Amino acid sequence: MSGSLFVISAPSGAGKTSLVQALLNINPQIDLSISYTTRAPRAGEQDGRDYHFVSRTDFLAMAQRGEFLESAEVYGNFYGTSQQWIARNNAQDRDVLLEIDWQGAAQVRKLFPDCVTIFILPPSMEALAQRLAGRGKDSMEVIAKRLAAARDDVAHVAEFDYVIINDNMNEALRELNAVVLSARLKAARQLSRHQILINQLQQPE
Repeated sequence: MSGSLFVISAPSGAGKTSLVQALLNINPQIDLSISYTTRAPRAGEQDGRDYHFVSRTDFLAMAQRGEFLESAEVYGNFYGTSQQWIARNNAQDRDVLLEIDWQGAAQVRKLFPDCVTIFILPPSMEALAQRLAGRGKDSMEVIAKRLAAARDDVAHVAEFDYVIINDNMNEALRELNAVVLSARLKAARQLSRHQILINQLQQPE
């Protein structure tokens, strides 16, 4: 018996993180994987809650030991997902959610062909630019780079199983939760979880 593995990707500013947090609030069966990163913490971020912040040397050593399910370099910083943590939680029938970019999603898909991949799109590039500017975290130069990167990200949207347009937060959350629930109710998983019940239902009276 094992849980499902969900991979969610999106261009920066599409609202992926807000959607994921809202999903976790309404679906307690899911555990969010906390990525390792070499970038410095931003204001308000905590080690072990937002990311596991490690040095570049430590990250490369972990990668050399094969500890990452996937890893990628983004804007000069490394990001990686703990392979051991994923395996342990899945073995306990916990659903696991990875919030990673399309490069990481491609790596995970090779190792776990049954994973469920979801891509979050903004309603328009104009809306994306407004959201990035509204965060007040980045300079105009950085925002321009993120918008250029977003176009490259969107070019990979067809590689994903599901696509959700985050125009209305509540509607996008409803659609995201529907994907999660449908994956959990697949016959193979239900047969594994409820084998005793199924056997009983087949017994002659």
